Amino acid sequence: MLKMPKLPVLSGRKLVKILKKIGFEEKRQKGSHIFLEKFIEGERKGLVVPNHKEIDKGTLIEIIRQAGLKREEFFKLL
Repeated sequence: MLKMPKLPVLSGRKLVKILKKIGFEEKRQKGSHIFLEKFIEGERKGLVVPNHKEIDKGTLIEIIRQAGLKREEFFKLL
C-alpha cells in the first residue's frame, strides 16, 4: 500500500492560487479571511480560506474536503 505524502505547509495566498486552478474565484476578504466561490451545475459552492502565513493541518484538510477534492487530486495541483 502506498503511503500518502505529508500535507505541505501552505500560506493562505498559496492555497487560494491552488483553488483558482480548479475554478474557484476570489469574491471578497473580511479581515484575515478570503471568501471564494465556484458554481457547480448552477449551485454556488463557497469556501473560506484564512489568510495566514501557515494554515493549520486540520483546516487544510477541511478546505480540501469542502472543495470536493481527494488528497491525490490536491497533490497534483501543487
